[in-house]
Amino acid sequence: MIDGGKALRRAIKDCSANTRWCTAAIATTRGTCAGRVPERDRPQIIARIRGAWALTNAELAEQRLQLLASELERTWPDAAGSLREGLPETLTLMRLGITGQLAKTLCSTNPCESMIEIVRDTQRNVKRWQDGDMRKRWTGAGMLQAERQFRRIIGYRDLTKLVIAIERHAILVATKYTDRQQLAESVTV
Repeated sequence: MIDGGKALRRAIKDCSANTRWCTAAIATTRGTCAGRVPERDRPQIIARIRGAWALTNAELAEQRLQLLASELERTWPDAAGSLREGLPETLTLMRLGITGQLAKTLCSTNPCESMIEIVRDTQRNVKRWQDGDMRKRWTGAGMLQAERQFRRIIGYRDLTKLVIAIERHAILVATKYTDRQQLAESVTV
């Protein structure tokens, strides 16, 4: 789960090539897309986005969001681009079959933002940064401070469903990769 940050995406991609992305839907709705239209149009836009995310069929939800983006393209192209930018990632949990409280929790960046804010508060005490190792130590100290305030994830009982869904996806991707590789080898022979 990321908030759309490009540096964070790159770091994760460098560490794990087989990653399923999920962008926080709430950040997409309020901050990026709806924030680029006039206030008089926001309630209607937000209602349509939430209506699409309330569906259980990811393909239908994606079609509705694409339709909204194409309508926005004429009058508010920045909002349309913002909606399209992370569109597949906002539907990841729906594609994995994760619903209920766990999905609601994972659609928000609040847990990450809370930890980042505590790390920033901890680092404000530093007056002279020496090197990168010092930054890492203070970041670690801030994360340990934030850990004391962590609470149980709302919907934690469904975490096993999430793990199973991710494992299924990994197997599916590996199978497709193997099939493509075998097909390519048979064509070249």
